[in-house]
Amino acid sequence: MSTRALLLAAAGGAALSFAFAPFGLWPLSILCPALLMALWEGATPRAAARRGFAFGVGLFGAGTWWLYISIHGFGLAPVWLTLLLILALVALMSAWYALLGWLAAHWLPAGPWRWFAGLPGLWLLTEWCRGWFLTGFPWLSLGYAHSDSLLRHWAPVAGVYGLSGLCLLQAGALLALWRGRTPARGGALVVLACAWGGAWALAGQSWTTPEGAPVAVAVVQGAIPQDEKWLLDNLEPTENRYRALADQSGDARLVVLPESAIPELANEIAPFLAQLHMSARRRDTDILMGAIRQADNQSDYYNSILGLTGDVAFYDKRHLVPFAEYFPVPHFVRTWLRLMSLPYADFTAGIEGQHPLRAAGLLWAPTICYEDAFGNDQRALVGRSAALVNVTNDAWFGHSPARYQHLQIARLRALESGRDLIRAANDGVSALVGPDGELRATAPEYQPAVLHGTVQGRSGQTPYTAHGDWPLVTLGLLAAGAAAAVRMRRGPP
Repeated sequence: MSTRALLLAAAGGAALSFAFAPFGLWPLSILCPALLMALWEGATPRAAARRGFAFGVGLFGAGTWWLYISIHGFGLAPVWLTLLLILALVALMSAWYALLGWLAAHWLPAGPWRWFAGLPGLWLLTEWCRGWFLTGFPWLSLGYAHSDSLLRHWAPVAGVYGLSGLCLLQAGALLALWRGRTPARGGALVVLACAWGGAWALAGQSWTTPEGAPVAVAVVQGAIPQDEKWLLDNLEPTENRYRALADQSGDARLVVLPESAIPELANEIAPFLAQLHMSARRRDTDILMGAIRQADNQSDYYNSILGLTGDVAFYDKRHLVPFAEYFPVPHFVRTWLRLMSLPYADFTAGIEGQHPLRAAGLLWAPTICYEDAFGNDQRALVGRSAALVNVTNDAWFGHSPARYQHLQIARLRALESGRDLIRAANDGVSALVGPDGELRATAPEYQPAVLHGTVQGRSGQTPYTAHGDWPLVTLGLLAAGAAAAVRMRRGPP
């Protein structure tokens, strides 16, 4: 049974990856956790830890394999180093599920307290912890699978972790229907009815209100191939392409270009930026574009959004990607990376307390690439903004599911905040997203394009932007603590 249980756990984790975009089989976000919970029933702490680890290996092995494209294909790291880094990430993420299994077997009682409180509470806390511990990796959190299910209407109330909690409560309910007695089965039906009935009731609720007239916008997608983007000889053709595409923006009041649109320091392309700015001002257009800039001290470099509006402004990325934008390694490792012609220099993180960017008469809450995965970190900016803007470059991951997973994450940010979102990507998926998380328009992938549409500024706060993750974290702690107290009172089985 031990080997079969490990294989079942690994298969369940791998199947869970299909709950997310581009596959969208969201029922798996309930069924696969229910499978792991069932495999934990009656297991010793050691066996439960092993099954949890196997589940994590399946999930992150199948769900993040595309890191190979980025690290080896475009980052040019040796195959052995690429595999080592990916295995390290998978092992670290799987360790959370091993810890969860061990805690469940050691501290939680059997029966309804386990299914409806202990396991959902502990799992929710695990997801939240892996979203910030060691800078965090919230990718493949269960709630993201519900960007298109009825449950998404809970997102403005409780955020993505609230959706995860609903998945876990329903997983526990399925276990109760299978193994519980009549009272537990009745409770399971109540849980399922509340989850879906509440979502149906919330579907018509609008948490924010329109403010001002809609603003015409254009998203410029340059589609520069990633293996050509940073070639010195390609700089001038890249500038020409973005200049020509920006000129196709028509009557747009705002034009948005993707992350590091021009592969050169903003300080070094002042003539191009001045020309772009001047051309935009003649059309009464503002520009927001991803740019890399060097600070005045000549030693700090920032991954930024440059605002070419009435005044020039910057937003600097705050949540950097480890081993991509900064390298938390000793000096001798940096020396080795330099000798191997691998990236080794750090960007500097932007300061906390930055202001929204003003463009086209609206205040915009900006994010750059991966930092849009940290919804709780964005609440301060979102509360002072009328709309969201994200610039990214998912070409690093080729033609893989990564770009669709990332778009799904961005859509949850729009849902949580009740605001429109502009998303500008190098070769896709560039999109306009409504405050309900719906995709209103997308640009064709892997080709130069200009996506036209409108954005409606909005005011007000959703319950999530007002309170963040702490209510859910508190509920998780209380639920897990209550279940553990029941186990302590009952004594060992």
